[in-house]
Amino acid sequence: MKPNFSMWMKALKVIPEVDLTEWKQLDIFSRWLIASRAAVLIMTFIASALAGLFALRYNVFHLLPWMILTLGLILAHAANNIFNDYTDFLRGVDKDNYFRTMYGSQPLSNGLLSKAQHLRYFFVTILLALASGLYFFVANNWDYNVLILIGLGLFFVLFYTWPLKVFAIGEIAVLIVWGPLMVGGGYYVLTGYWDWEVVIASLPYALGVTTVLFGKHIDKSDVDRSKNIKTLPVVLGDKSSRYIVILMMSLQYLFILLLIYLKFFTPILLITFLAFPNFTKTYRIFLKPKPSKKPEDFPDGQGGWPLFFAPYAFWHNRKFGFLFLLGIVFDLLIRTLFPKFWY
Repeated sequence: MKPNFSMWMKALKVIPEVDLTEWKQLDIFSRWLIASRAAVLIMTFIASALAGLFALRYNVFHLLPWMILTLGLILAHAANNIFNDYTDFLRGVDKDNYFRTMYGSQPLSNGLLSKAQHLRYFFVTILLALASGLYFFVANNWDYNVLILIGLGLFFVLFYTWPLKVFAIGEIAVLIVWGPLMVGGGYYVLTGYWDWEVVIASLPYALGVTTVLFGKHIDKSDVDRSKNIKTLPVVLGDKSSRYIVILMMSLQYLFILLLIYLKFFTPILLITFLAFPNFTKTYRIFLKPKPSKKPEDFPDGQGGWPLFFAPYAFWHNRKFGFLFLLGIVFDLLIRTLFPKFWY
């Protein structure tokens, strides 16, 4: 079957809605992109890019290992998404037109894949991700700390949906994964050194990813409550959860200022404040409860209704994450070209 490049691009931007007839006409990679919810994998690519840039900062960057790391992290995230759908399907979460079946295709719930086919997608994806991890275990002279990082990653892949998300630990898990584990751990496997400064420097971005998940869980908190899924928004309530998202977004900028003050970054990282207009709009959105009907100015390109808070959080995080990445690139150039500029 010929590659459907237009579907590839679409699946990397949104979660496409396809029926069985269209599904049967898609190539295998298009199906995998839809099943893995590939539109959100950009967040993992940015985390890997940060790990690579921090390694480059200390002159220990090599392209091939970084490419293997990036592929491994993206595949691990994809495997997590595929396995989450399988777990929720078995537990009956997606029955009765569950919230997330409304804004994009769910291959199992929509009858596009059988359980056996879905599991094959998962096993192939996770095995390729594990192969990436084992490469670093060998490349780092059989460093057992790499096995610990692989084990932690596998734990979050297998147990995020249950029991972590069900018992209000899912949001904390995401903060750990997209900061210390992906960026800090990625930096470690690339360099052989654990650096707490790198972990702290990853937090502005990790907080942004967490706001997206928090927003999604606020969007579906009523449905989750009825299914006894205790995400943090279910436990804390709507208003408190919305204010926590605002706090996390504010902390992203405060961490930038702190890291500049501590001279970990040069002032060029103030470029991230170009995302501040996105923040101010998103801030106003989160101050109010979710509207009962889809607003006319709703940004459909960021995710489908009935999601509401998650698309706005994603919109802000995408802009902030890109500028954060760009700022670190400029920071490296300044340190290379003008080594006495900030010392």
